Amino acid sequence: MKVVKFGGSSLASAGQLEKVVHIIKGDVQRKFVVVSAPGKRTQDDIKVTDLLIAYYEATLTHLPTTEFTQEIIQRYQEIADAFQVEKAIMAEIKENILSLQTLPITNNPHLSDTFLASGENNNAKLIAGILRTQGVAARYINPKELGMIVSDEPGNARILQKSYEQIYAWRNESEILVIPGFFGYTEAGQICTFSRGGSDITGSIVAAGMKVDLYENFTDVDGIYVSHPGFVHEPETIKELTYREMRELAYAGFSVFHDEALMPSYRAKIPVVIKNTNNPQHPGTLITTKRDISQQPVVGIASDQGFASIYISKYLMNREIGFVRRILQVFEDLSLSYEHMPSGIDDVSIILRERQLTKESEEELMRRLAFELDPDELRITHGLSMIMVVGEGMRQRVGITAESTSALARKHVNLEMINQGSSEVSIMFGIQEVQEEKAIRALYYTFFD
Repeated sequence: MKVVKFGGSSLASAGQLEKVVHIIKGDVQRKFVVVSAPGKRTQDDIKVTDLLIAYYEATLTHLPTTEFTQEIIQRYQEIADAFQVEKAIMAEIKENILSLQTLPITNNPHLSDTFLASGENNNAKLIAGILRTQGVAARYINPKELGMIVSDEPGNARILQKSYEQIYAWRNESEILVIPGFFGYTEAGQICTFSRGGSDITGSIVAAGMKVDLYENFTDVDGIYVSHPGFVHEPETIKELTYREMRELAYAGFSVFHDEALMPSYRAKIPVVIKNTNNPQHPGTLITTKRDISQQPVVGIASDQGFASIYISKYLMNREIGFVRRILQVFEDLSLSYEHMPSGIDDVSIILRERQLTKESEEELMRRLAFELDPDELRITHGLSMIMVVGEGMRQRVGITAESTSALARKHVNLEMINQGSSEVSIMFGIQEVQEEKAIRALYYTFFD
């Protein structure tokens, strides 16, 4: 039994939906279908979710909304017409979209979530209707009926544990269930959306709740690439990796999954496969709890920009009780979080994301650190990239760090920082952003060519 989730690019047009129908009909084990809102049809197109955001903002500021409602309805209508879906479904979708602007604005913390969730919700109704026109026994099911109860945190909802038992009650349903992604309902009956990657989170929750054998996530790529295709020409596709490796790669910039999206399936020990709607015969990338690490010690190389490093040096720092605590207290007082903190005997570096800092908050941070710590040296370096070499097999393979640093040295990439976690699943290098592309290519051709 499988849960299958389709992203917005797979549902953007009638042509794409023909592929989706073929995929669903091609495997009787695909019993639960989770859908996103329609995505971009072309590179210059607008996603339905973005149209809903514009519609919401116009409603909020009492501006005309006709342009947005017409365009949103037309997106669904074009697909419905291509499959000759029963008219009652489009009438329901149209009524729902128009009714959004009549919702109360004041004292309504769930208004934005209600607008945005309508993209997935209406698409699930439409796709269930499309499947029926193609001879598939399918039905739309609302997340409230399914039992997807979430915390009352608009835009950042979390599934409540009791939901899984309610979801499991639908496991033996005879029809294929088409489920809208991205949102659930609070115990008070309010719509609440998940955070980034919301439909992926829904797919993961349904997979865990139904206790299926596999969660298939269909997107527009053949799987997860070993490295960024913008830096490396036609990089390899990762055949298999563990949840832990995926978490490291997602943190370091891989955008296939938001790093929290797989948590429910991870806890339920359900494997996930990333597949391509446009090339469904490709095996894709399998994410599982364990893999054979003897063949490929390194599975991927990821990078992310936008970091800054604060360097603090003080002679006999290791003798000062509470030195690091005072650093963290300053960060807490200024509501700043840090990413990494590599240290030596007399020095420590704090890596944080630059987007947290304004000119004023940076000045206050450096002033407070200077006052609290009385360091011999204190400086901040901007414009850093973090590059991550990831692989569970690195624990059994001698010389990965040496090979990595040698590759970077040959390309004259200067290391601002190097850090290896205690789990030995990843090695992180801090470098200047301008050298990121060169560094990624050097590491890729060291381990994968």
